[in-house]
Amino acid sequence: MGLYLIDTNVLLRFANRQDSRHQIVRTAIRKLKQDGHQLTVASQNCVEFWNVATRPVGKNGFGLTPANADRLLCLIERLFPLLTEEAMLYSEWRRLVVAFGVSGVQVHDARLVAAMKVNGITHILTFNTTDFIRYGREGIVAVDPTMV
Repeated sequence: MGLYLIDTNVLLRFANRQDSRHQIVRTAIRKLKQDGHQLTVASQNCVEFWNVATRPVGKNGFGLTPANADRLLCLIERLFPLLTEEAMLYSEWRRLVVAFGVSGVQVHDARLVAAMKVNGITHILTFNTTDFIRYGREGIVAVDPTMV
């Protein structure tokens, strides 16, 4: 059917069985796969995942060792193919941040959108749907896992 990029906030809840949204994420991923959608991640998702996974619990992280983070990231990479990074990604990101006046932490979402555009992906599975509203005119559709 179609391609979905999985946002980091979904990956983190998928990996953390104690998270209150873990089951919602598992159900959404299972349903999308059953409906024939391909789910994928960008390298940036993996970098952001590692950041949270290895960050101390007291600083809103998982507090995992690099070895344990590696084990979880290997699982994610097996389940969700990694997008290829192309030279066009940077120029597309530059175009988006200028066109939409993106600043601060939102540059990371713009990079995900650039990766989606370069790879022909229109949907992103995310709990932060409002962060992607501005990209609607670019053909980007943000889908909350609770709505799958």
